[in-house]
Amino acid sequence: MPAASPTPERGAAAQSWRRALELTAPIAQQPEVTFPFVINRLAEQFGDAPALLSERETLSYAALAQRAGQYAAWAVEQRLGSGEVVCLLMPNCPEYLAIWLGIVRAGGVVALINTNLLGDGLRHAIAIVQPRHVIVASEHIGALAAVLPQLGPLRAWAHGGDAPGWPRIDRALPTDGRPGDAKPPTLADRALYIYTSGTTGLPKAASVSHRRVMEWTHWFAGLIGATPADRMYNCLPMYHSVGGVVATGAVLIGGGSVAIRERFSASRFWDDVDRWDCTLFQYIGELCRYLLNAPPHPRETGHRLRLACGNGLREDVWDAFQNRFHIPRIIEFYAATEASFSLYNCDGKQGSIGRMPSYLAHRFPVAIIKFDVDAGEILRGADGFCLKCGPDEVGEAIGRLPGKDTGAGGSFEGYTDPAASEAKILRDVFAPGDAWYRTGDLMRRDRAGYFYFADRIGDTFRWKGENVSTTEVEAAIAAYPGVNDAVVYGVSVPGADGRAGMAALVTDSHFDLTGVTAFLTERLPEYARPVFLRLCPQIATTGTFKPQKQALAAEGFSPAAIGDPLYLYDCSQGCFVTLDSDLFRRIQCGALRL
Repeated sequence: MPAASPTPERGAAAQSWRRALELTAPIAQQPEVTFPFVINRLAEQFGDAPALLSERETLSYAALAQRAGQYAAWAVEQRLGSGEVVCLLMPNCPEYLAIWLGIVRAGGVVALINTNLLGDGLRHAIAIVQPRHVIVASEHIGALAAVLPQLGPLRAWAHGGDAPGWPRIDRALPTDGRPGDAKPPTLADRALYIYTSGTTGLPKAASVSHRRVMEWTHWFAGLIGATPADRMYNCLPMYHSVGGVVATGAVLIGGGSVAIRERFSASRFWDDVDRWDCTLFQYIGELCRYLLNAPPHPRETGHRLRLACGNGLREDVWDAFQNRFHIPRIIEFYAATEASFSLYNCDGKQGSIGRMPSYLAHRFPVAIIKFDVDAGEILRGADGFCLKCGPDEVGEAIGRLPGKDTGAGGSFEGYTDPAASEAKILRDVFAPGDAWYRTGDLMRRDRAGYFYFADRIGDTFRWKGENVSTTEVEAAIAAYPGVNDAVVYGVSVPGADGRAGMAALVTDSHFDLTGVTAFLTERLPEYARPVFLRLCPQIATTGTFKPQKQALAAEGFSPAAIGDPLYLYDCSQGCFVTLDSDLFRRIQCGALRL
């Protein structure tokens, strides 16, 4: 019997993998070719063709290269040494890409700061990269000014608005867009710092080399088959690796355009896609669910989208999203800024975060090892080595790091904190001396080789597309008067992606519920603020005095099951209200948006 013909989806997957391999294969052989160099080459090829589009500004390929050159020349004027850091605190806009492209072209490093950070979180993010300069958009001048006195010597530059005593960088750029004698970087040099909350504590700055930027952009350009006819709709934060590097860079590699929106809007999404005639959409799962829950839009099926690419699209949303909005193809992937490997679902396996093709398995070995969730520990056998999970058994996903005797495995470039970098490496895993990158994610792999995300390990959960560090939230809420003890964890909410934040508090007579919202608004970004509060007489702990977060999370927020006072943050009123059985019922049936 002849072999069955491949399905159209499988055929498209094979083409995606082939293109990605072809585009990334030459990178290592050309160490002097970095992404800024590629942009200059693309400018020569595509000239006045649009590269970056937005409501405020459009940059052609030639204009993007010219603007980046001006920032490179500015970096040289400031005598920015090779590897020295500039922090960038700006919302999504075409200028964002031009700024970091220019500075890294001159040998500098740009730290992409989360625009939601305030107070101690913002101060910490800037301090850990020890910058010489900070570039801040006018709308974030107040947030930076509040923490600047607590930082070491550095120079702040305003963009798009005046600030007392701060120069305007957009008025100080050299007209000549050439970096002069600046030594161009190589693939081995650091280009960016991109922040990740990790599993505990305040944000960590992950090192991203020029090699990594080239691999990301070219790999994704191959996966999505980017061409000059493509337009990508990108409403993801440009301070993230996907929104700021992958979604933009991959389409530019193919000669297409990127439509940049400052933030996601479900009501304006389809109007934007139609107005900019987009063919591609970069998503996170939460955005897909918002669109699916929105009322019908007259333009939701009359578009030219050929592909949606992203991560976090749940299995129960996938089919409805694809069918309602007539999305021909979806590519789901799993990746982390600092991770040693990525997974890609190019063949439409609903619910899967991807797989590793057999012909790549030797280059990027991935394993799932047994993990005791209650103890928070990896399990090892009698021989001292880790135990591999069987098919569909949940464990921690790890990726092998290259050793001295092998080229197998991807790289892990670490953080600014050496101790934090070392904590992500697991040693003596399957053999003496081997080293593997710890994802901190629980996954399972089926018999066909497809991976499925299960949960996060430790003190981080995901809400509204952002990682929330429970220790950071605990520190903020514990500073509120009347709070004697605070434990923060994520709880599952029907119909919602990720987990909503819940804080169990032990309070005294000084605690005033009415002031909590304003207090946390000054200290935490919106996505990190607790949705639920539980007032407890005490926090149960383990034998080693650790709070029993797993038990608290399992109890959830049902008033019928929990005797403690419960409160819900009511978005419409902007304050916490008593969580009664009626509110609980509305949450359970999806009638109340959190």
